Amino acid sequence: MPKITLPDGSVKEFAAPPSVADVAASIGPGLAKAALAGNVDGKIVDTSHRIDGDSSLAIVTAKDPAGLDVLRHSTAHLLAYAVKELFPAAQVTIGPVIEDGFYYDFSYKRPFTPEDLQAIEQKMAELAKKDEPVTRKLMSRDDAVAYFKALGEHYKAEIIASIPAEQDISLYTEGRFTDLCRGPHVPSTGKLKVFKLMKVAGAYWRGDSKNFTASSRLHSSRATGRSRFASSPMRFSMATRSSGVKGRLYAKS
Repeated sequence: MPKITLPDGSVKEFAAPPSVADVAASIGPGLAKAALAGNVDGKIVDTSHRIDGDSSLAIVTAKDPAGLDVLRHSTAHLLAYAVKELFPAAQVTIGPVIEDGFYYDFSYKRPFTPEDLQAIEQKMAELAKKDEPVTRKLMSRDDAVAYFKALGEHYKAEIIASIPAEQDISLYTEGRFTDLCRGPHVPSTGKLKVFKLMKVAGAYWRGDSKNFTASSRLHSSRATGRSRFASSPMRFSMATRSSGVKGRLYAKS
């Protein structure tokens, strides 16, 4: 019977291991709706994470710094999902959170254009509105390499192949898109409401100028309120290189 200690010192007991979402729902419907993740004994986890023993728990919402990181990270995946829907031949690489947003690198046959950015952002909004569940699964390193190779995602397979063989790999799926990620992520795409694609710039694969296989880096921002973008038009920049480096997309968050 796990005992869950909340930030105010109160303790909730459960007959079976609860998920973070279960605990949030037991506190109230408002918190259940706002929950993005959980802080279990100092570790940020998905709301689907089950708590097996006595633990301390704080529900993470958009008001928390950790919540903003989860939103940015999840919006980066939404960006990749949208790109794959519009440009199926594009290959995904990496999409980390940065200080004021996030970016995601893609390999594609041509640079992305300002018109592409508008279409991608619109597709992101459409996918977010569908409120598709975001689910996590574990896979062995070798199985994950084979999985992404079968999808034609050779950059992702290369990244996974560099991970120790004994280490399990976590994959996150939303709709028709699956990506490598440690997480955590929002429970569904409907939590992602405010974002703005800012620019595209050139990028070398793994930062090596000898890698002529070019990538496009999309930069984006994800904010906590729409007013932040009221006077901020989309900015676009394209880096050109004789080696054929394409673009890198940036966004704000």
